Amino acid sequence: MKEIRFHGRGGQGVVTAADLLAMAAFYDDKYCQAFPNFGVERRGAPVMAFARIDDRPVRRRNQISRPDYVVVQDSTLLEVIDVSRGIKEGGSVIINTSRSPDDITLRTPAEVKTVDGTAIALDVLGRPIVNTVMLGIFSGITGEVSIEAVKKAVEKRFTGRIQEKNLKAVEIAYERAGEAL
Repeated sequence: MKEIRFHGRGGQGVVTAADLLAMAAFYDDKYCQAFPNFGVERRGAPVMAFARIDDRPVRRRNQISRPDYVVVQDSTLLEVIDVSRGIKEGGSVIINTSRSPDDITLRTPAEVKTVDGTAIALDVLGRPIVNTVMLGIFSGITGEVSIEAVKKAVEKRFTGRIQEKNLKAVEIAYERAGEAL
């Protein structure tokens, strides 16, 4: 079972990212679940969401305390939250930032991958909402879900112009995942 924890701020689409990842896993014929964890439910407050992916039915219903992957949508959280808390040995933290992994200090040792998802979102979507961008990056870096499945999840979730823009953002992010530092 692969367990993924998402960190972001309210209004950045963290919960949607976890939902879309679970949908993508479903489209890849895997078992999955996604769920949020809200503290103070307001825009800008730290938010976590979780996803599980497996080839067998997922029976756990608790929060993820030992993730295989952590996706950080807002790098300012690195100063406030221990995003690497509990990460499994050999786990990866994927951070939306223009900084180099060498410039990132985590409290728990983990592989760090950085990609400037905000730049992609601003260029394609016209706003700094990086949830679909980070899914394209996650797919490209980890291979845990296919890019085709991520695109199918985006097609199912969004319509019209928003769908078109998010599909383009996912594709560009997937291609740039190979450039992740």
